[in-house]
Amino acid sequence: MSTPATPDAGTVDAAGGDVAIVGGGIVALAVAAALSARGVATVVVAHRQPGEASRAAAGMLAPGVERAAGAAHDFAIAARDLYPSYVEALAEITGIQVPLNRDGILELVADERVADERRAELPLPSGAHWLDARALRDLEPNLAPMAGAVFHPLDGAVDNVVLVRALRALAESSTTITIVDERAAGVELDGGRPAVRLASGRRVAAGTVVLAGGAWTPLLEGLPRPLPVSPVRGQMIAVAASPIRHVTYGVRGYLVPRAPGTSVVGSTMEHVGFDVGTTPDGVRSITGIAGAIAPSLAEVPPLDRWSGLRPCTPDFLPIIGRDPDNPALVYATGHSRNGILLGPLTGECVARLVTGETVPHDLSPFAVERFAPPS
Repeated sequence: MSTPATPDAGTVDAAGGDVAIVGGGIVALAVAAALSARGVATVVVAHRQPGEASRAAAGMLAPGVERAAGAAHDFAIAARDLYPSYVEALAEITGIQVPLNRDGILELVADERVADERRAELPLPSGAHWLDARALRDLEPNLAPMAGAVFHPLDGAVDNVVLVRALRALAESSTTITIVDERAAGVELDGGRPAVRLASGRRVAAGTVVLAGGAWTPLLEGLPRPLPVSPVRGQMIAVAASPIRHVTYGVRGYLVPRAPGTSVVGSTMEHVGFDVGTTPDGVRSITGIAGAIAPSLAEVPPLDRWSGLRPCTPDFLPIIGRDPDNPALVYATGHSRNGILLGPLTGECVARLVTGETVPHDLSPFAVERFAPPS
């Protein structure tokens, strides 16, 4: 159920006073979906922001390439492996088939000296293995000449745009989820029931408030501690060609094949605040990445161009869990470059936290205490 923004003051109360979620991207909607499956009444404050990362991303599921350490890596692997059953369940509920690519990811190596170093690291527990130049050419004949590649056979990509659409459809059809299309201005935690204060002056009161607003989360007033989550702009292009079958990390960027006959190429990493948009230099750089990976794309003009704002933390790991001093406040933000990968599993874990169930994953690497003391 959706409710439009309204200037009227008042309180929107989650039926039974359960959960209010700030955010409208994949993480927020995944939390709402997991709570809905448990019958928990939820209000999602989901005003769309320009440059939201969920719709702008390439959808890569690449824990093998962007390797974390210890429990954080285990979490990322579990998040990737959840995807097949997750999109299947979404299709059963919504009728929307979310395209999922589990054909593996190629991590290209152009330099022979680097190739020697990478070969020495293999094999990895994930099953990653080395492809020499000939094997790589046989697998993907349209790639630029390379010394070889590390092949991550279990990684891949999901169509994040369709995923957002499916999660939004689930939320809109749920009898336990209310969507409020209005900007969240702050949180209220002192005394009584916690609440989200909306830009109109209305309040969303609930027993638990979940912050899943991506790069915009630190802008909320009333936070009990500073959150080191910064927007990092990534410019991307789409081209009307698909010369390779595998998701490919190349020199300086990546290429993700998308059906039918298109590819997504990215990306820049720019600290420009909340400035959304593309630049001639950025598009030129990404077009160069496309040609460096697959030479046939060097002269293909962009079909589309856009940018998104990644919510990055200093260590590029998310912030997930309860605030230690305000247990009614739960963080699910700062997923940096891996919001698509980690979103569904974050939703499940947050739902378990809220309902008092056992969380089957170690969330200690994602605790907010690792950064800053209370304000």
